[in-house]
Amino acid sequence: MENLKYWIGLTVFIVLAIWSGLGAYETTLWFLEAGICLVGVIILIATFKRFKFTDITYFFILVELVVLLIGAHYSYSRVPLFDWIKETFEQTRNNYDKLGHFCQGFVPAFISRELIIRLDVVKKRKWIPLFVICISMAISLFYELIEWWTALVFKGSADDFLGTQGYEWDTQSDMFMAMIGAICMIIFFSKWQDKQINKLQK
Repeated sequence: MENLKYWIGLTVFIVLAIWSGLGAYETTLWFLEAGICLVGVIILIATFKRFKFTDITYFFILVELVVLLIGAHYSYSRVPLFDWIKETFEQTRNNYDKLGHFCQGFVPAFISRELIIRLDVVKKRKWIPLFVICISMAISLFYELIEWWTALVFKGSADDFLGTQGYEWDTQSDMFMAMIGAICMIIFFSKWQDKQINKLQK
């Protein structure tokens, strides 16, 4: 029964991944976007017995996987709900990718913070928020480099993967959203995560 919640989470991911792949907007784009999810889940499964994260961290990892797989299915610039938001609020672009980049800072902050605390990486806890934000920003930066390299390889067909939609400050705003995500995690969820870490360690 203890592992039932993990099986439920894995089942949700598998079902959503199948839905995401079936009838996806563009097959190559789907593999570019969803491939990150598949690699991440394989790593989590492979390391599960050696390092089990807290429930709150696993929950938000699943949330990010949902966000990524929806983006992979429709392409980030074509998610229907955010098309509706664009039209309703007279926005100039579909901003679903900004939600994705917020999660790109928010969820890695959960993972890195838990690793830092449980592996006793940083002795003085006052430094932990800074390290967490820096790690999240480094992940965001590396993802932007991946987008750049992908654009060089696939050229015109990489437009949907980049998702700039003609916005010249897209890269900078993506990284800014990741930073906001990491800061929000630290401000609003640190104590909640600490309680679960303490419970797990006991």
